[in-house]
Amino acid sequence: MSSVSYLSQVRSHQSRPKSHRKIGFRKRCVMMAKHQKTRFYILGRCVSMLLCWHDHSISD
Repeated sequence: MSSVSYLSQVRSHQSRPKSHRKIGFRKRCVMMAKHQKTRFYILGRCVSMLLCWHDHSISD
């Protein structure tokens, strides 16, 4: 990305009113809950994959 296009994006982002960047408390909580749910799902899948791999591993 060229520095000119980057600067124009930064300037356009800064020129927005602050009200557009403000997110309500409820929406932030919902977003955080979804992220945590996703993290726990991925963690659970990884643990189950490791357990299954350990149970089915072939000894050399």
